[in-house]
Amino acid sequence: MSENENNYQLETLAVRAGQRRTHEGEHSDPIFLTSSYVFESAEAAAARFSGDEPGNIYSRFTNPTVRTFEERLAALEGGERCVATASGMAAIYTTCAGLLKAGDHIVSSKSIFGSTVILFNNFLTRFGIEVSYVEQNNLQEWEDAIRDNTRLLFLETPSNPLTEVADIKSLATIAHEKDCLLVVDNCFCTPVLQRPLDLGADIVIHSATKYLDGQGRCMGGAIVGSEQIVGQDIYGFLRTCGPSMSPFNAWVFLAGLETLSLRMEKHTTNAQVLADWLEQHRQVERVWYPGLESHPQHKLACEQMDGSGGILSFEVKGGQAAAWKVVNQTKLLSITANLGDTKTTITHPASTTHGRLTPEERASAGISDGLIRISVGLENSQDIINDLARGLGE
Repeated sequence: MSENENNYQLETLAVRAGQRRTHEGEHSDPIFLTSSYVFESAEAAAARFSGDEPGNIYSRFTNPTVRTFEERLAALEGGERCVATASGMAAIYTTCAGLLKAGDHIVSSKSIFGSTVILFNNFLTRFGIEVSYVEQNNLQEWEDAIRDNTRLLFLETPSNPLTEVADIKSLATIAHEKDCLLVVDNCFCTPVLQRPLDLGADIVIHSATKYLDGQGRCMGGAIVGSEQIVGQDIYGFLRTCGPSMSPFNAWVFLAGLETLSLRMEKHTTNAQVLADWLEQHRQVERVWYPGLESHPQHKLACEQMDGSGGILSFEVKGGQAAAWKVVNQTKLLSITANLGDTKTTITHPASTTHGRLTPEERASAGISDGLIRISVGLENSQDIINDLARGLGE
């Protein structure tokens, strides 16, 4: 791309950033399915391995297709460097493993993905890393939980599955006053709707499996931030330990990024229509969606985000039996725990994505047996409503 890349808008960056055409003159992004690279001489190989000369060495940590994806996503998020990983969970683990050591402490929101809780509680603790959990929107709790050995503050905003919106600017201030890093999972919004780095966050995490791909095809993750933190400390872990993104998956994600802005706009429009309808339904106890005025952080969402996204949750009257009835009565919607797809998906968090948590942990996170999460796709919104109406008694 041209040297004026910084002057382009997000939609243009999503299509053009990071591309380097080869001597073949290809218009589309090429895919480099190779594990290794040939050096012109022993001296050239030595220079590459020592770092004296830039270039490809081994596809575990240097691959042109993966690099293009990394540079494009970094441009979209406004970061200096991106490291791509094999999955979203690999991105979270790589961040922690690259930055933390035994004796360090994490302060995390309670409102995070179930697998992230398991990672923190069951695996990081094995290596002497402590974790404390706080209410996502209680700034005083965040401040009080920070210790002398705290290194990271971690959260998702909007959260999974209750779409709680956190005040990134305020949390960044708290983190930096205590010499901590603020890590924000931006999976639900993508840089189209929210740019945490612009709001003061130090690191942005993505599950590229979700909206960045957008069609449920491949697994991948990404970490975006500064050259110092991501480009050295985190990249160093990936280079040696190898939770790497496949070149093929990176190539698929590049195609996904090209339509990201268009898709996020439609996801948001459809989700707003569905949320408005659900909020008026007699069988629905409550709806969680940042675009609703009833959402506790609606005002903050309007200030911090450029759209409310495609994820919503609602609680039906009657607990698990009623929730499962709604899920089982659908014919159009896909019953799957994945999200961010062109196809609308429906899941029961208490028995799937958060099923490995204890009942007490689920209750603390606000996940009831009657809760249903919808990832609103690109179908006609009335067709989505009609499909849900069947299980809700209309």
